Amino acid sequence: MTKNSFSYSEFTTRNIGFVSQAEQQMLQDATVFVCGTGGMGGACVFALARAGIGHLILADIDAFEISNMNRQAFAFLDTEGQHKAEATRDICLKINPELKITVYKEDWTAHIDEIISASAIVVNGTDDLGASLLLYRTAKAEGKAVIDAYASPLPSIYVTQPGDPMPEERLGYPTLDTAWDGLTDAQRGEAFLCEAEHVALHSSSRHHIDFELAGEVAAGKRSRMSFAPMVLTTGNLMAYEVIAGVLGKSPGADYRGWFLNPHTGRVERPRNALTAMILRPFVRRFLRQIMAD
Repeated sequence: MTKNSFSYSEFTTRNIGFVSQAEQQMLQDATVFVCGTGGMGGACVFALARAGIGHLILADIDAFEISNMNRQAFAFLDTEGQHKAEATRDICLKINPELKITVYKEDWTAHIDEIISASAIVVNGTDDLGASLLLYRTAKAEGKAVIDAYASPLPSIYVTQPGDPMPEERLGYPTLDTAWDGLTDAQRGEAFLCEAEHVALHSSSRHHIDFELAGEVAAGKRSRMSFAPMVLTTGNLMAYEVIAGVLGKSPGADYRGWFLNPHTGRVERPRNALTAMILRPFVRRFLRQIMAD
């Protein structure tokens, strides 16, 4: 099919019924910013492009590598070595040649205010703490929601509205008084442990992970483990929340989020405050022991 023969109406005709014709128009008119187009971010982009979103702003600083091919939607042999956001753009235009796509590389941080101001929703697909802090802080100032997931062996999703506490606030990161680009290794390590504590405390993730390898990840000795079903499922959960936000519908998740356990077929929601308070010291001690070992 050439661009001249492409019809957006025909392309999205099977969407109607899940969304109305008017809602499909809202999706076509929407601008969504996805920062990080590798794993979860790339899966989210893939779903949004096929759902008919009209304008995507994509940012990434990396190129595709062979090790990305186990889970990243746009990682192929012929995209290996290509800049992730550019390769993602090129493939998305084969899905919808009318899709407007703006690509940023390493300079995306210099344009963050204008990017988020132009976007209806922000999707955090990065795995860098500094970049995440910049996204959240700017989105809060601009009054925009951020859709994100935890570093977890289970698919997860959370939606932080402008009035909600940001992850660095509610999870206790030691970063509140530090510039996003001035973080120390110690701060990064402590923030990772804070997130790991939340994941271990509020989900059954401990039953679905190799703790010896997890300890190496926490200690910075190896890259985070990732698995295609988990990553792709998470990206699709993100896409659902983007669509809900664009259409003005209530999100399925709040700022604390939830975990999907495909091994048992159930959703795991955060524990109540009292139970969490009782269990937290044991979880914290356990995680720090893993890291020490």
